[in-house]
Amino acid sequence: MIIILKAGVTETDAQTLLAQIESKGLKPLYMPGVERTVLGAIGDERVLQSLNLDGNPIVDEIKPILSKYKLVSRELNPIDTHVMLGNHAVGGDTFTVIAGPCGVESREQLLGVAQMLGKHGIAALRGGAFKPRTSPYSFQGLGVEGLKLLKQANQATGLPTVSEVIDASDVELMADYIDCFQIGARNAQNYRLLEAVGEQQKPVLLKRGMSSTVEELLLAAEYIVNAGNPNVILCERGIRTFETATRNTLDLNAVAYLKRKTHLPVLVDPSHGTGVRELIAPLSYAAAAVGADGIIVESHLNPCEALSDGHQALDAQQFAALMTGLRPFVHAAGKKL
Repeated sequence: MIIILKAGVTETDAQTLLAQIESKGLKPLYMPGVERTVLGAIGDERVLQSLNLDGNPIVDEIKPILSKYKLVSRELNPIDTHVMLGNHAVGGDTFTVIAGPCGVESREQLLGVAQMLGKHGIAALRGGAFKPRTSPYSFQGLGVEGLKLLKQANQATGLPTVSEVIDASDVELMADYIDCFQIGARNAQNYRLLEAVGEQQKPVLLKRGMSSTVEELLLAAEYIVNAGNPNVILCERGIRTFETATRNTLDLNAVAYLKRKTHLPVLVDPSHGTGVRELIAPLSYAAAAVGADGIIVESHLNPCEALSDGHQALDAQQFAALMTGLRPFVHAAGKKL
């Protein structure tokens, strides 16, 4: 429920009402505004009705939240959320670019690509230390050694780091090394893992599952926020369809729809979304045009030697061209790069 208080209600009165809501086992939310204070109550609406808030003299209006996802809905919070990656705010009028190799392979590889990407003003460095792969014989990442290299890259360049967590038991370990958890497509509905990163306060980059609906993505985000972590960034990374020309079908419809339904920032992954290096730039431009808050792109100094997903990674020259071509589209969308 959304509870809109009358003008002039004091914070003390609002807190008294929040305490009553919490006493019933409901989740209370406090959202003070310039003219009005808005409260939220998440839980069994039948319990809420027992408080008889309609007759409370400080309550002006009560509205139900109709969507299944409550905390991430624009119904509850119409103001865009900004998620901090280091000193960089994801969302708002800034177009965020996160880039780096699919997997952390060596100190030389990671620091080299980090220094190259840092020249272009990217917001964060991505790199996989733990790699969930379809084949058990594919490169699985360096594990803890990869996390240590990410920490070194952060210290050397100042770039915040993003890396995928694949098991709830690894969350606390990874929290000591990285700045942002990534939840990959294969784990988008791993609810124990979602709750585990929700118990942290580090940002979470949540990718859409390869066969997930938009509602399922938003409900996955709800798990994280409901567990206590509001710092969620959504990512459209392509879905599995009958089309075989590209690795996945990048659903840019979902980006525009998500921007209408949620206050969370939305990024696009054109690397996994297509799996075709030549399509990354045009679909990055399209992402900016439909209102995305940024992109996450795979980049490698020598894609031909990459241990994973080299076919969809951009080298230094290609990445520089992407950033140059992206700028007018970002400006046309009313954002800055």
